[in-house]
Amino acid sequence: VQLVESGGGLVQPGGSLRLSCAASGFKFSSYYMSWYRQVPGKERELVALITDAGDWTNYADSVKGRFTISRDNAKSTLYLYMNSLKPEDTAVYYCNVLRDAKNYWGQGTQVTVSS
Repeated sequence: VQLVESGGGLVQPGGSLRLSCAASGFKFSSYYMSWYRQVPGKERELVALITDAGDWTNYADSVKGRFTISRDNAKSTLYLYMNSLKPEDTAVYYCNVLRDAKNYWGQGTQVTVSS
């Protein structure tokens, strides 16, 4: 299993970013996928979840209405569209899949929201 995140960077408050996660080594279309984030000294937190078919999503209360998770099963790619970004969204964002009772993570991509 390999998960490779991209798309992070520095953005001003109120700005937008799109994160991508390229997946390989497993049948992407058969698994729920998630985005997590982590700041130093805190536990990794679930940001958004999407079903295998992409027909149901769930979000942390802190990002509802601002973030959108989606997937392209033909490209084995997961996305996170982030709008109206706030300084408190600053974190390393990770792509995740739970496969055979084991969590797999990418290397993460840094998102920094600052003026």
